[in-house]
Amino acid sequence: MGEPSIPLTTLSEAQRRQALERFAVLRPALEEGVSQTQIARDHQMSLSTVQRWIKSYREKGLAGLAPAARSDKGKSRSLPEQAITLVEGLALQTPPRSAAAIHRQVVEIAKDQGWKPPSYERVRQIIKNLDPALTTLAHQGAAAYREAFDLLYRREATHANAMWQADHTPLDVMLLDEEGKPAKPYLTAIEDDYSRLIVGYRLSFQAATALTTALTLRQAIWSKDDPRWSACGIPTVFYTDHGSDFTSKHLEQVAGDIGMELVFSKIGVPRGRGKVERFFRSVDQLFLQDVPGYSPKGYPEAKAVFTLPAFEQRFRKWLLEDFHHRVHSETGFIPKDRWEAGGYVPRMPTSLEQLDLLLLTVAKTRRVQQDGIHFQNHRYMDITLAAFVKEEVLIRYDPADMGEIHVFYRDRFLCRAICAELSDRKVTLKEIEQARTARRKQVRAELNTREAMVNRYVEMHHAPPPPPKTVVTEPAPVEARTKLKRYIND
Repeated sequence: MGEPSIPLTTLSEAQRRQALERFAVLRPALEEGVSQTQIARDHQMSLSTVQRWIKSYREKGLAGLAPAARSDKGKSRSLPEQAITLVEGLALQTPPRSAAAIHRQVVEIAKDQGWKPPSYERVRQIIKNLDPALTTLAHQGAAAYREAFDLLYRREATHANAMWQADHTPLDVMLLDEEGKPAKPYLTAIEDDYSRLIVGYRLSFQAATALTTALTLRQAIWSKDDPRWSACGIPTVFYTDHGSDFTSKHLEQVAGDIGMELVFSKIGVPRGRGKVERFFRSVDQLFLQDVPGYSPKGYPEAKAVFTLPAFEQRFRKWLLEDFHHRVHSETGFIPKDRWEAGGYVPRMPTSLEQLDLLLLTVAKTRRVQQDGIHFQNHRYMDITLAAFVKEEVLIRYDPADMGEIHVFYRDRFLCRAICAELSDRKVTLKEIEQARTARRKQVRAELNTREAMVNRYVEMHHAPPPPPKTVVTEPAPVEARTKLKRYIND
């Protein structure tokens, strides 16, 4: 059901404003199936008032929610105009004063001025008839006035993935944390502006950080394993607030790398993200209130029943089978059908490994040991690591799932190393032996190749010089000598 037309000719500005406020209170009951009892409890109203408003709305439309105008409204009833202005001026002072205090002061001034002293009820009525915009500006300041009364420019996407909105919120439900203690989780959600489909979400006990945003974006962009969830792709615009988790330098670099424009709402003016905030209200009103452990503010703390994984499983079922199949009151379409309509082909990153390299911001440097990578008192192993023993590698990990880590070497993705104690997937001894043997053979082959090359050139360099050639010369001729005369006995 869309918002009904406003009969401008029959309602004053104040009546239109009050009628719209009452319609906003009733909208969950009229459009989203929330019970009237729950509406009364949420807004601390009597059930009969809620029932009376709904009856009037169904009979007369929005005009039926407007309070009846008093015939004497604005008339002084013998009270001078100056006295009325005085009451209004006192009521607009900061900090706000009680009607009783204002009445006492006006009575004293009226006696001095010769006016007829007004009754307490008359003073209270003058205060009640003040323009809400005036009282908001006077008592709460310009920021509150802008939030409630400034004319809005609503960003509207023209097709799926044209613009995504993201935000975080704590959930009013008690769950059991890793240590079995009760705690409230945080929900990060990314919504497609065009279809109102939730393209990614993340539940965690830790307050939102830049890593939370990155991991939620990772889920939103990549194809889902769940056939009920078709949303994926890189958005043209990513619209968020000015929180440090959204304005990090790393996210700016990621946006530039994947061709995504970052747009931030004005500082201190979060109204532009009202669409995703409305989803958070739907989570509270349509899902959490039926979950054991629901603990709204102002009520006694409920007993924690579910762990975070059990709660996440229940939340996903509601999101994919209920919320995504409800007709949205603003678009008039089912979010899942609207996202899938038109044959839109989403822009995708080259690979999940590339996306991980861009988005997973928690990075640590580790040296590969002979028994794997040691991190957070756990040991991570993959057969690919056999070729990188003693090498420095970069690991990236998801703090909410320490069963595996992503390993990079010189900006190149190597593998997903697993921890046997934390993961269902295991690396067997046989696989390790095979990888070890293959690596040893590879190293031995490289060693043999290099050794052969060395031996070749060393032999050439140190070979003994060839023996000198032997020259055979003819003996010199012996000249005839004169025979000497010898003694007689010769």
